[in-house]
Amino acid sequence: MIAPLSLRLATLGILSVFLFGCATQSPQARISKNQDLFDSYPAEVQTAIEEGRVEPGFDADQVRMAIGDPSRVETRRTEDSEQTVYVYTRSSPGLSFGVGGSRGGGSSSIGTGVGISTGGRSQDVLRVVFEGGKVKAVEEIQ
Repeated sequence: MIAPLSLRLATLGILSVFLFGCATQSPQARISKNQDLFDSYPAEVQTAIEEGRVEPGFDADQVRMAIGDPSRVETRRTEDSEQTVYVYTRSSPGLSFGVGGSRGGGSSSIGTGVGISTGGRSQDVLRVVFEGGKVKAVEEIQ
């Protein structure tokens, strides 16, 4: 017996939240992978990293430990300097639903399908600007 469509969609939705929601690591998981490096930082830097905060003066290792790997890295050139920018994005999963049918040769059929993709819309939410290897600015994008 096939479950009703609404039950299948609800189950699929719960499963996708579980799978996609668990995909990102916490600061503590990143810290544990780099424990010796983390232990070498001053207490105020350790606290910021544990809270998932990035502060001016952080280096790239500290930023990655606090908030993870950037979605992409860009370079900005000004008259005075060259800046490296870590860009963090939030992606919303795409959901599609389709119904199809055919008839021929004395028989007919109907099929349905649901697809979920992590390649949905992507929106920049944070930029971390480095100059001289240290964080110069943190730009939150609304």
